[in-house]
Amino acid sequence: MAESYDVVVVGAGSFGAWTAYQLRRSLRSVALLDAYGVGNSRGSSGDESRIMRMAYGRDEIYTRWAQRSLDHWTELFEQVNQRELFQPTGVLWTPAPNDARTQDTTTVLERCGVLFHVLSGRELRNQFPQFHFSSERIGIFEPDSGVLLARRAVRAVVEEAVRNGVDYFRDAAGPPSGASIAVPSGKIHAEAFVYACGPWLPKIFPSVLRGRIRSTRQEVFFFGPDAGDRRFSSAEMPAWVDFADERGPYAVPDLDNRGVKTGFDRHGPEFDPDTDDRTVRDIKGIRSFLAERLPALAKAPLVESRVCQYESTSTGDFLIDRHPDFENVWLVGGGSGHGFKHGPMVGEYVTAMLEGSITPEPRFSLASKTLESSRAVY
Repeated sequence: MAESYDVVVVGAGSFGAWTAYQLRRSLRSVALLDAYGVGNSRGSSGDESRIMRMAYGRDEIYTRWAQRSLDHWTELFEQVNQRELFQPTGVLWTPAPNDARTQDTTTVLERCGVLFHVLSGRELRNQFPQFHFSSERIGIFEPDSGVLLARRAVRAVVEEAVRNGVDYFRDAAGPPSGASIAVPSGKIHAEAFVYACGPWLPKIFPSVLRGRIRSTRQEVFFFGPDAGDRRFSSAEMPAWVDFADERGPYAVPDLDNRGVKTGFDRHGPEFDPDTDDRTVRDIKGIRSFLAERLPALAKAPLVESRVCQYESTSTGDFLIDRHPDFENVWLVGGGSGHGFKHGPMVGEYVTAMLEGSITPEPRFSLASKTLESSRAVY
C-alpha cells in the first residue's frame, strides 16, 4: 500500500473519529487508522456509556463546547437513524449546601442558557429516592443532559465518516518520517498527521509527552437491580455525580439492561493500555460505596466489570497543539476522564487549527502541560 492523503488521523476514539469526520466535511482527503479497531476495549472510548453534561464549574469553555457537541451528536444520530445513542436521562449533581463551586456552576449555566433546577435537600430526597446521603446535600439537575452510548456512538461516527469518503484502516502507526508513516501494509503519505490516540500518545512521542499525559487504571462496575425494580431505569434515575465526596463517585442508570454503572472519578495507578491486567480489584470499596449512597444495590449482583483508563494532562485540560519538532504533526489528547462528550468540538477545533482560521486556546497548548499534576477541570 502506498496511499496519499491530505490528512491522516491516528486513533479512532471520540477525538479521532470526530476529527476525521470534520476534516472530511472540509473537503480534505482523510485516512483514519486504529491499531485495535473502532470501539475496542483497550481504548478510552470503548465502554458502554459516557455522561453528557454541561456543568463545569467556572470553566465556561467546556460548558459551551458540551452544548455545541451535544447538538453535533444528536444531529448525527438523526442522520443515521440511531437516536437511541443519546439517552436523555438528565444529569444530577449533589454538592454540599455551602460548596463554593455551586455558585460558579449555576452562574455559568445561566450565562450559557442551560436549563437546570436547584433542588433543596427535601426535593432531592423526594424526586430521587434511590440516593441516600449521610450528610446534607442539595441537587443541581440538568434535565436535557444525559448519557451517550459510547462504543456504539463512536462506531456510528466512523461509519458515517466512511460513507462520506474517509478511508478507514485497522493499522498501527508510529511517528512519521517526513511526509509518510509506516504501517504493517506499507506506507501512507500525507500533508499532515493528527495523532489522537489517547493513552498511546506518550508511547509514540515519549520525549515530548511522557509525564505530561498519564494513563491511569480506572475500574468500572455494573450492578443488576432486583427483578422488576424500575427505580434504576433511565426513565426514573438520572446520571449522577457526587460533588461533595472526595472519591468522586458517579453512577449511570440501567441502560440496555446492562445494569447500573458506577465507579470513582479519581486517578488510579499508572496503566499500560497494551499489556496491563484488566481484572477489577476494588469490589469491596465499590460495595461499601453502594451501601452508603445506593443502598438498594448494596447486595445486588455484579453483572459486568472492566478496567479502562484515563489519559490525563496535569490540569485536566485537553492537549491540542502542533508537535514542537514536526511542522506537519498535531497532538490531540488528554481527554482526562471527561473528554468523550467533546469529540465533535475537538474535531471542529482541529480542523480550524489546520486551516489557520482560529486563535489557539492557551489552555490546550503543549506549553501549559507540566510534569506536576494539579487537576483543575472536573
